[in-house]
Amino acid sequence: MTAQLIDGKALSQQLRADVKARADQLKAKGIVPGLAVVLVGDNQASQVYVRNKVKSCEECGFHSVLEKYDANMTEAELLARVEALNNDPSIHGILVQLPLPKHIDDHKVIEAISPSKDVDGFHVASAGALMVGEVGFKACTPYGCMKMLESIGMKDLRGKHAVVIGRSNIVGKPMAMMLLAANATVTITHSGTADLAAMTRQADIIVAAVGKLNVLTADMVKPGAVVIDVGMNRNAEGKLCGDVDFDGVKEVAGYITPVPGGVGPMTITMLMVNTLESAERA
Repeated sequence: MTAQLIDGKALSQQLRADVKARADQLKAKGIVPGLAVVLVGDNQASQVYVRNKVKSCEECGFHSVLEKYDANMTEAELLARVEALNNDPSIHGILVQLPLPKHIDDHKVIEAISPSKDVDGFHVASAGALMVGEVGFKACTPYGCMKMLESIGMKDLRGKHAVVIGRSNIVGKPMAMMLLAANATVTITHSGTADLAAMTRQADIIVAAVGKLNVLTADMVKPGAVVIDVGMNRNAEGKLCGDVDFDGVKEVAGYITPVPGGVGPMTITMLMVNTLESAERA
């Protein structure tokens, strides 16, 4: 048995077509969705991510602003820029690219973004809204994972056991909350879990999100399970790969996401969805 691929690239293109159509409707009313992306320092990976985000904005017909600053920018200067963007009516979403230089407090900067423009879904208000089921912005990566599950007919997860590997604020915790909201029974595993394989072998859905090569292998997967690989790693040959031993697990799982071309394209697409929804609310 070979797992069916969940093609994140193809799904993201479908979703972006819908985003563009809705953005065109807003434009007819004189509203252009606007995203501001702030980059501090010269982290090469961050520059690539930022470039892709700006390009995606252009493809969706959004107004985008890219603000690049030197790594020696002070925390006070960055907070002042965030406040100015909070007060700019042409900007519906603000994204400060992480990681920030060490002298700047990431948490303080994220909390300075207005919750109404927190399209990354990282603000405490967004996390709290997700926790209690109120309207807010969902963190983009787990939101994309949920859309991937929906694409294979798994919208209501009643009776399904989902295991999340990882407990980060960016993926693991919000992923668990979204699965719970879809009626799944959810287990969160992490570095303190005694027997990870015992947990994953019970799972109908596994989301691997720890940034560790081959954390999930074929012997840890129940036949027919859905495996979503959020990880981004490089193997010994320098090839991009996820947290899942893809070649082994695809022979056991029912569905699997590839790396690259799986969750990655969905993350930026959900950022576009959140920015559009912010503009629609405004």
